[in-house]
Amino acid sequence: MTTHLVWLRNDLRITDNKALHAACSDPEARVLAVFIATPQQWQQHQMAPRQAAFIHAGLLQVQQALAERGIPLSYHQCDDFSAAVDWLVAYCTQERVDALFYNRQYEINERQRDQRLEQRLAGQVICQSFDDSLLLAPGSVQTGGGEMYKVYTPFRKAFIQRLTESDIRSVPAPKPRAGGALPTPAVPEAFDYPPAEPTGDFPSGEEAALQRLRSFCREQVQDYLKQRDLPAIDGTSGLSPYLAIGVLSPRQCFNRLRAECPQVLENPDGGAFGWLNELIWREFYRHLMVAYPALCKHRPFIDWTDKVRWRNDRELLQAWQQGATGYPIVDAAMRQLNKTGWMHNRLRMISASFLVKDLLIDWREGERYFMSQLLDGDLAANNGGWQWAASTGTDAAPYFRIFNPTTQGERFDPQGTFIRKWLPELADVPDNAIHQPHRWAEQQQRVLDYPLPIVDHKQARLETLAAFEAAKRGEY
Repeated sequence: MTTHLVWLRNDLRITDNKALHAACSDPEARVLAVFIATPQQWQQHQMAPRQAAFIHAGLLQVQQALAERGIPLSYHQCDDFSAAVDWLVAYCTQERVDALFYNRQYEINERQRDQRLEQRLAGQVICQSFDDSLLLAPGSVQTGGGEMYKVYTPFRKAFIQRLTESDIRSVPAPKPRAGGALPTPAVPEAFDYPPAEPTGDFPSGEEAALQRLRSFCREQVQDYLKQRDLPAIDGTSGLSPYLAIGVLSPRQCFNRLRAECPQVLENPDGGAFGWLNELIWREFYRHLMVAYPALCKHRPFIDWTDKVRWRNDRELLQAWQQGATGYPIVDAAMRQLNKTGWMHNRLRMISASFLVKDLLIDWREGERYFMSQLLDGDLAANNGGWQWAASTGTDAAPYFRIFNPTTQGERFDPQGTFIRKWLPELADVPDNAIHQPHRWAEQQQRVLDYPLPIVDHKQARLETLAAFEAAKRGEY
């Protein structure tokens, strides 16, 4: 009997999983699945403990769903990718595997791991890999000169054109195998990783993700452009944690969006297109990462920005991490991140800009800290967002564009509703003073249990401009 093995990675779902679907296409084949945890590798990549817990919870659900279809999922833990390759080669020999199926990952270490595995299995096991975590494969959207786009807007135009010409239908979950359902499997042991409770805001599993996707596209997406920048309103999809570990596919997102909003591509000013635009940003950053592997190595896209003389101040960095900068919108954002593992997208831009442009701290410190906390940690998206905010990336905000954290708060949380949720020490401060609470406290002769601003924004702005301009001139 032919044996097919599915290697699950960041694709913890049974619906619209290309590798799983292909492995099950032969009804006569014996189908096995495996998941390999690599805690040491995860720690090198600063994976958040709460994301590891989210993966574990998703793994339990996938294991049960596969067992109901007669497919056993084996779980193994080893230190790193090298050990994972060794174990998988031995497992293929032990189970007499004829063909291995997996969905591609695009980070440089993962790509090297897969190349080593295929070399080791050459002549013994047929390896089939699939582009599953993107709408369009890296390298499929290029300029007329055959290069990766460096600017987002022309990339989006070409991307949408290619999208309309491509087959991006979702594939169904596999049917039950001939042998019938398996007994309830043993629960995989906890990962050898710092423990964390999955956040209640994001219940695990495919059904929870699909339910959120359906309700968002049906009830909220029309107002997306009006509400997405207001952190006090639940105006975003909240799907990023599921996309990050593959509980949901981007094809499912696009196909559901098109089912609910058939004119999405014809109405570029609508909320549906606005949300699609965010999905295309996700694709842009992943395509860039494949075209420019140095982005996986903490290198800036714009070379001269690596010469900026960053301020190495651990106290300022710690104040930012803890939400104790004295700028309410920044502190509320950081406390939301620390507590829940998620941060509103507008706040990601504000807090990143503050670290780099107000504190003049290397963007890589922020990139690492976000990964260590985020439930939706994703190398390409996180790196792309940080390099955009730091003015070091392709099509990034120019270095002289510096957010004023006070006016950003006034604009996007005018009544301070979000701020008060995360900074209860400011509960008594009136709306018109919430963004500069110490001014009000001084006038009212009150003492606030809240830090004074750790930098003066106007002065910090001038220092940052000088640092970037010196680096650009080569004066470092």
